[in-house]
Amino acid sequence: MNISRLFFAVILLLSFVSCRKTETQTVQSGNVAFRINHCVDGLPVRENELIYTNAAGNQYSITGIQYFISDITFYRPDGSSSMIQQPKSIFYINEDIPATRDLVFSDKIPAGAYDSITFIFGIPEAKNKSFMFVNPPEVNMAWPEVLGGGYHYMMMDGKWSDPDGIIQSFAFHLGIGQLYHGEGHNTDSIYAFVQNYFKVSLPGSAFTLHKSDTLIFNLQMNIENWFRDPHIYDHNQWGGMIMQNQDAMQMIKENGWDAFSVL
Repeated sequence: MNISRLFFAVILLLSFVSCRKTETQTVQSGNVAFRINHCVDGLPVRENELIYTNAAGNQYSITGIQYFISDITFYRPDGSSSMIQQPKSIFYINEDIPATRDLVFSDKIPAGAYDSITFIFGIPEAKNKSFMFVNPPEVNMAWPEVLGGGYHYMMMDGKWSDPDGIIQSFAFHLGIGQLYHGEGHNTDSIYAFVQNYFKVSLPGSAFTLHKSDTLIFNLQMNIENWFRDPHIYDHNQWGGMIMQNQDAMQMIKENGWDAFSVL
């Protein structure tokens, strides 16, 4: 009798494991990809042309756009989520390298309805480790160790015409900020670092993914938004280099909330 019961228990356990395995094998899923473009006033950006005017009235040009996004996450109506984990969760985008603007994720996303997409602009503190990139172009995004280390979140470079009509260069760079004792920016007086990465919630990003589908989302970075909402950013006020100016970087961080949209 005991042997019979043991035999029945083993058969029941094997049946349960087999059932769970079958269920796992039949989970329906699909793929998602991003295609990212950069625009000014709704038109594709044209580099090295002094043809744009921002909300502060600065006439300016863009000479390069590079940045990181990370922790891309898809949310279901019930609050559950799926985050891209393929062997990396940090993605480098460069206007001058078209291949970096097509993000094809190898992760399988469970089929079903989703109500929103978010990502981190920049790199979260726990992942922003110095020397994790050893090859260009990513290695060229290194943030100085003395200023907090890790990597730039964004390097958007360009030129603007100052009030005297002189063409000046600007480095609209975002990364780890610093707080200083006193009035200057002597690195010996740094007493704290500020993490300036932030979460972007893409408006109108609800979607339904069917089994074996590949959905391609066309994302657009609206460059003019970095300069206007909620703060009017004036190159004449902040000058060309802001790497050690947390007030300027805080403004950039707060303006970036609506820089991305889904077309």
